[in-house]
Amino acid sequence: MPVFSVRTRLIAVITIVAGLGMLAVGFVVYLEERGRILRQVDDLLAANLESASYLVTQGDDETGTWESSAQALAAVVQRASPDDNTGTVGIIDGEAALVPGIPLDVDLLTAPDFVARAVAETDDGEPVIGTYAENGVVWRYLATPITIEPPDATTAIFAIAYDIEAELAEIDVAARVWAIASAATLIVIAGAAALVTTRLLRPLRQMRETAERVTAQSVSERLPIQGRDDVSQLAVTMNDMLDRLDEALDSQRRLLSDVGHELKTPITIIRGYLEVVDPDDAGDVRETRDLAVDELERMGQLVQDLASAAALHGPSPIRRVPVDTADLVPQIVRKAQGIDGATVETGEVAEVVTALDPARVTQAMLQLAQNAVTHGGGHLVIAARVSGEELQLSVRDFGPGVPDDAKARVFDRFQRGADAEGRAGSGLGLNIVQLIARAHGGTVRVTDAVGGGALFTMSLPLARSGIRVAPGLVIPPRPPLPATDAVRVPE
Repeated sequence: MPVFSVRTRLIAVITIVAGLGMLAVGFVVYLEERGRILRQVDDLLAANLESASYLVTQGDDETGTWESSAQALAAVVQRASPDDNTGTVGIIDGEAALVPGIPLDVDLLTAPDFVARAVAETDDGEPVIGTYAENGVVWRYLATPITIEPPDATTAIFAIAYDIEAELAEIDVAARVWAIASAATLIVIAGAAALVTTRLLRPLRQMRETAERVTAQSVSERLPIQGRDDVSQLAVTMNDMLDRLDEALDSQRRLLSDVGHELKTPITIIRGYLEVVDPDDAGDVRETRDLAVDELERMGQLVQDLASAAALHGPSPIRRVPVDTADLVPQIVRKAQGIDGATVETGEVAEVVTALDPARVTQAMLQLAQNAVTHGGGHLVIAARVSGEELQLSVRDFGPGVPDDAKARVFDRFQRGADAEGRAGSGLGLNIVQLIARAHGGTVRVTDAVGGGALFTMSLPLARSGIRVAPGLVIPPRPPLPATDAVRVPE
């Protein structure tokens, strides 16, 4: 099956539609012109009937009367105005007896039964306008009896006919001119369509060529933007998509590099100790085993955090339900009190109902609480307040705070410092908090708390219209939080 390009199909469609439009217009014009000609023929026959009636009524020019019906018929036949594609005949007592003195376009005597039909249809003495379509001809005719006063015994009939085929043939010339003009117009339309479609589809062809050149290793090419039409807007959208793909690929490369770097250290440590372990020394074996298990747990935590971060990049990272912050915050506080070394206070708690994912918000707040325990000494305050159209959930610690040069990157992936015991977390904790905030359409930031320490604030847009919350809301349980997750960049 042949494959036609979009350009070819567009040119074909435009040309075919234009051709059908011209054909429809030509057909309508033809029908109208044909009807006009047929109406004109009937009008001319009616005019001849009036003219014949006038002549018979006026009588002879000298006496004002006619001596016989035959004399009146002869006058009517002689004075009938000859026209193109017409013929006349005078019929006396059922036989053709009179014809004009000059030859006309139509000889009515060539149709053998025309005279008989004219006589039969006027037998009642009334004129008739009809159509004769026999013996290979189509005539529109008038047959009218000629009657004088006082009437005589002679039967006289005047007949005049128009050759319809000859009359309609006059529009054939116009039809041929129309066909030639339409063909030339269609050629012009096809040429113009080819030029226009080539120009309009050029950006699409460039998009295809650019897409063919784009690979996972190179997405730096961008489409040229020309004009302000829909195609140029499509080019803008494609460029934005390529920007997002480029950013995603860069992020993927950085992630793979970071993960490789993060896993390299524990693997190297485990391998180094296993290579030098003395299998005959039970104490050395136990110590090496404990170290290997500890490093494997750290690698397992890293994989778990990576999976959690990946889930927040999915199509449905959160499930919003109506939540009353007056119920949510106390539950977060109670869970945070279970973190080893945490001393938790409840700050301001706004009473507002909004739509959010309570499990994810709890996860983010507990991560901030764990971070405060690791780097802020364990004393922390959890609060919730409404500012404008935002719900601000905050965790404040009383530690050394976050250096100014680290505030802008503290939420980046794998940014961390050593905890109090000298171990390092996965470096994904605060990055997961940021992903949860963004999934809600909000943000998270760190500032210096009044009186010392760091204040981590997660701002989520309020969604209060048309929601209701049942009393006694229970927040779904979260998986156990890791013992430590050092994610703050040290001074």
